Amino acid sequence: MKFQLAINGRDTAFELLEPGPDCRFRFDDGEERAAHAELAEPGVYSILMDGRSYDARVEANARGLVVTIDGYHFEIGVHDPRAWTGTAAGKGASGVDVVAAPMPGKVVRVLVQAGDTVAAGQGIVVVEAMKMQNEMKASRAGRVAALAAREGATVAAGEVLATIE
Repeated sequence: MKFQLAINGRDTAFELLEPGPDCRFRFDDGEERAAHAELAEPGVYSILMDGRSYDARVEANARGLVVTIDGYHFEIGVHDPRAWTGTAAGKGASGVDVVAAPMPGKVVRVLVQAGDTVAAGQGIVVVEAMKMQNEMKASRAGRVAALAAREGATVAAGEVLATIE
C-alpha cells in the first residue's frame, strides 16, 4: 500500500511492504527500513528501529497528526486518493474524470452501469484490498461513459475502473 505524506510541509511517499507490528516499508528514494511498533498507552507508540528505541506521542489536529519524538515535533498530513473532498471544484466541471484503483485489489461490487447518471460523491465501485473494502466515488456529477471494472476481477494500483463525463 502506498502513502503520500507531507511531513512539516515537505512531500514524501512510502510504500508499506509488510504491515503489522513488525513492518517493512520503502521510501520513494528506494531506501527500505524495518521497524517494530507497539501501542504503549493511548496515543503513545513504542518503536524499535535500527537497534534504537523511540517513544512516539501522536495527537490529531485539524490538519492531520502531530508526532512528537524526543522533543521534536512533526506535523504530518496524509493524502488519501480514495477520499472525496466534496469541494466545489468537482461540481459542474467539464471534461472527463476517471475513477482509478488506489491500490492493488479485487473488485467486489460494481454499483453503476455504463450510461448511468451519477452525483458527486456517489459510489461507483468497491475494491477489496488487505481485507478492507474501499468504495471508489465519483469526484463530480456526470454520466458514466465507460465502465472497465468487473466483479471478481483483480486490479492494479492506478488502473482505471470507470470514466465519467
